[in-house]
Amino acid sequence: MPGTVPTREIYWNISGIVWMYVLALVAVAIFAWRFYQRYRLWKLGGADERLDQIPRRISLMVKYVLAQARILKKTYPGLMHILIFYGFIVLFIGTVLVFLQADITEPLFSYIFLKSTFYLIYSLVLDVFGIFVIGGILMASFRRLLLKPKNLESRGEDALILSWFLLILISGFVIEGVRLTATRPEWAVWSPFGFLVSKLFSGMEMQSLLTFHAWMWWIHMLISLGFIAFMPYSKLLHIFTSPLNVFFQSLEPKGVLSKMELEAIENFGASQITHFSWKELLDLDACTECGRCSDVCPANLTEKPLSPKHLILDLRNYLSETGASLLSGKNNGDSGNRNAPAMVGEVIPDEVLWACTTCRACQEACPVFVEHIPKIVEMRRHLVLEESRFPTEATATFKNLEVNGNPWGISSEDRENWTEGLPVPKMREVEGEVDYLFWVGCAGAYDARSQKVAQAMVKILNTAGVNYAILGAEETCTGDAARRLGNEYLFQILAEQNVETLNRYKFKRLITICPHCFHTIGKEYPQFGGNYRVIHHSQLLQELIEGGKIKLQKQVARTIIYHDSCYLGRHNDIYDPPRQVLQAIPGVQLKEMPRTRENGFCCGAGGGRMWLEEKLPKVNQERVNEAAQLSPDTIGTACPFCATMIGDGINETGREEQMDTRDLALLVAEAMGL
Repeated sequence: MPGTVPTREIYWNISGIVWMYVLALVAVAIFAWRFYQRYRLWKLGGADERLDQIPRRISLMVKYVLAQARILKKTYPGLMHILIFYGFIVLFIGTVLVFLQADITEPLFSYIFLKSTFYLIYSLVLDVFGIFVIGGILMASFRRLLLKPKNLESRGEDALILSWFLLILISGFVIEGVRLTATRPEWAVWSPFGFLVSKLFSGMEMQSLLTFHAWMWWIHMLISLGFIAFMPYSKLLHIFTSPLNVFFQSLEPKGVLSKMELEAIENFGASQITHFSWKELLDLDACTECGRCSDVCPANLTEKPLSPKHLILDLRNYLSETGASLLSGKNNGDSGNRNAPAMVGEVIPDEVLWACTTCRACQEACPVFVEHIPKIVEMRRHLVLEESRFPTEATATFKNLEVNGNPWGISSEDRENWTEGLPVPKMREVEGEVDYLFWVGCAGAYDARSQKVAQAMVKILNTAGVNYAILGAEETCTGDAARRLGNEYLFQILAEQNVETLNRYKFKRLITICPHCFHTIGKEYPQFGGNYRVIHHSQLLQELIEGGKIKLQKQVARTIIYHDSCYLGRHNDIYDPPRQVLQAIPGVQLKEMPRTRENGFCCGAGGGRMWLEEKLPKVNQERVNEAAQLSPDTIGTACPFCATMIGDGINETGREEQMDTRDLALLVAEAMGL
């Protein structure tokens, strides 16, 4: 703490030293015991390999723990947190240095290292950072008491923590002030705030100063050690678990779900807390309760029952409440307390799980890399594969995918109908290798709106002289919706079928017009031996324009707002190519949504919700209302699901006469005069 370097004039006796050590050991023991209890609970989870790529993990720790990269995305709470965070670190280091000199190097070796210029700088730094922490605490108090952000609930524990921490700091400055008054060193101004406090005691007699200093020192030590013992029993546990969580974050490509080994597992998905991995249980204790995940969740913002923050906290509370019985159950070969409420259905209601669009906004916003979506999907897998308990609309979707290979339920024989009247080469008719395999997708093959996009792409490719072909009738659904709705069994059937088909042909790159196909084929098919170079049509259009292979000559006089697809943006970090394509079109005035790029707002179709009914207010209507504030002519899209949802939102809000929605390919084709 600030200025606690003792001097011999006001030092305490040997018995005081002994008591200090005893109390410190007790505090540390209480802390360690609680941390060990939580560690035992994490170990109840299943295996999860997170010790690979150590240098990369260390660099991520530097970026996200030391540099606070995600914390600082929000200015006020970011500044508040960084003042407390760095102040806490500096004061801790300062306290350790005091301990080393006062209790080890000086009494045992007569060596003093806190001296001369180094000591002056040391005193100044500790004083300044002590004030930083006080400022951060006051900012935190102001935010909780007056600003009251929606998803930042305040409890009695929060007030206790802030008051306790503030008391430690104030008592530290009081000790420093008394010490400076008693010793009157020439360098007192190097502890500027301690020096100011010392003015309060200038009229006290020396003996009174020494007595008061002794009492304040013990009070300061007791509340500090009490705070250390208390920390792991409170939300402050995250100070230690959050850095661990950042270190052990997933290094898999963003948005990739785990492959379920269907023939080798005992349970499908997660119905019990112990069905999660140890890392998923660590997630629960790493949560800082900041509410940033819920602040950006489209389900939460449209009054659905899902709050990502409460999902994690409810699971954490459940783990804590059942911890003792779980640990004894493990020892007895049992699953724990049989009278505990069901994790899925009671602790986490079904409707909470089905509200998720898997847009990844929660995980992008989380400063400590809590992984919400995998937990939700694991619990969905349990509901679908073990309980057969899912929304009625999903029944038709699963059946259509199983029987016809597409969620619309249209015959697979009609998959090539959209090509009528167009010269579209088929892979089965092509000899040798093609440059591009155009993966049309179910939407491009069956949905009237998306068929126009597929047709426009074919015209563009033909005009540019691109060497390509389609699978046509050999193509079937990638299974994205099945996997994210929890039907991993059906997904794997579709994935293996597609991989077998694709591996029969030779092509350099695979084009998709659907970000969901782009993500699934490019990132998740490698789990099944399908490794392909996948490119989204927005990227290919950008390449063709920049390479001069297509000419955009016709004016398209439109004010366009581009809507970021979650699966193109947050899942795959593709933000610039679609915008560069739009900017290249003559006559287009491009505007940005208030919520854009990595902060973009979902259309509501992801996570299989394209096929589920939604209660008012709807996510897509929220997005259209946001766009309407800027009075665009067109909402530009690069995803068939987004186009459908945005188009429906325009109609549902009665804005058909004001704006429309168009895919990039349609706008490029228009500019080419096609």
